[in-house]
Amino acid sequence: MKRTTIEKLRNEAARGCKCDSVATLPLPVDDGRRRVQVFVEGYEDVAFWRGIFDHFRNPYLRFEISVPNRDDLPKGKKVLMSMLGKTDKESVLLCVDSDFDYLFDGATEQSREVLGADNMFHTYTYATENYLCYAPSLRNVCVKATKNDTRIFDFERFMAEYAKVIYPLFLWYVYSAQMSSESVFTLAEFRASVRLGYVDIRRNGEGTLAWLQRNVERRRVALERDNPTLSDDVYALGKELVKRGVEAENCYLFMHGHTLMDNVTMPLLTAVCDKLRQLSVAKINGSKVEGVALKNELQNYTNTLRSIRDVLLDNENYTSCPLYKRLRDDIQEYLDVMIGRLKAERPAEVMLRCNFEP
Repeated sequence: MKRTTIEKLRNEAARGCKCDSVATLPLPVDDGRRRVQVFVEGYEDVAFWRGIFDHFRNPYLRFEISVPNRDDLPKGKKVLMSMLGKTDKESVLLCVDSDFDYLFDGATEQSREVLGADNMFHTYTYATENYLCYAPSLRNVCVKATKNDTRIFDFERFMAEYAKVIYPLFLWYVYSAQMSSESVFTLAEFRASVRLGYVDIRRNGEGTLAWLQRNVERRRVALERDNPTLSDDVYALGKELVKRGVEAENCYLFMHGHTLMDNVTMPLLTAVCDKLRQLSVAKINGSKVEGVALKNELQNYTNTLRSIRDVLLDNENYTSCPLYKRLRDDIQEYLDVMIGRLKAERPAEVMLRCNFEP
């Protein structure tokens, strides 16, 4: 949103400006489909879930995505959890980040509620941000942000190696969270231990991974030293998580979403995109064009560039992720049941033309 638009909205709010109620009412929809309200945790989740439900358009149900409709403007997972048992799946769906509820597999009360609800869908990944940071999609993010399709970095290989490096600390953090107390290993400590504070994309980030490995090893040794009675339980948890699809190479999909996006993916994308932009500018400067024409060409290129974060937030190239396929299957199962009921309720349509085989 442009600055002028933001300032206009702020000024209108400050003046107590009331928009034309007729102009702001939703357009009436009477297409014969049953309306299903889909509530999500926050405004930033609307586009993600809209993109998913767009793949399930059908003649029987239409889905409207929004945050909960309450006067006190509540948001978040706790609000949606409080709605369980007070809504029915024929008219309301609740869509949440899994956090660790999928990995806990019913070991906590909230996990049992999330996994057992008949009108709640969860991401399987920790959060929607983990899908946006799906490794096979990151090269495309760079191309859209820089308009340079040169392949200079293997994101899939790097993220698999990154995940293997942080895996021991990932297990400690999941175990600490499952204990209902993060006192053993807090989120702040986890974030500080797995963030990419140093990024060097040469040799596909070998130097960065070596730097990270040293930090992770120091933290792992300290955790085992300070909690000698817990080490066996932590690594036993790792064996249980394999049953949920968690491997060392893909644990980044299950780690804290904002930590992954803000402290890992964005620094990495920034380093790669900076290099791609430098290559593009060098190519233009190395051409035979000079003077005003050269200046105009550089300006034209600059005008095509996009914010890396904006492109990442718009990323929808995660549909090949196995966890997304599980989410898609859950929604399809819901649709099969609901549409089956609606078909049974509706009278048979009258044929208005002959239908015969020649």
